Amino acid sequence: MTTALPRSRDDKLTLAELCKDLKISRSTFYDWRAKGRAPRCIKLPNGDLRIRRSDYEHWLNGREDCT
Repeated sequence: MTTALPRSRDDKLTLAELCKDLKISRSTFYDWRAKGRAPRCIKLPNGDLRIRRSDYEHWLNGREDCT
């Protein structure tokens, strides 16, 4: 059984959900984040990251290759 990503634009994705959707490792995500190439994140007091679905969709749209 697969778990669908949240559907509301206000929902927040966990790092695991984002990495699963993009089919990337956590280390790749952290590398992108260090280089300023990852979607905007919310850092929780416990250090965990969340990504707003709207920020993720905006970030994905910006990656489209129009050629």
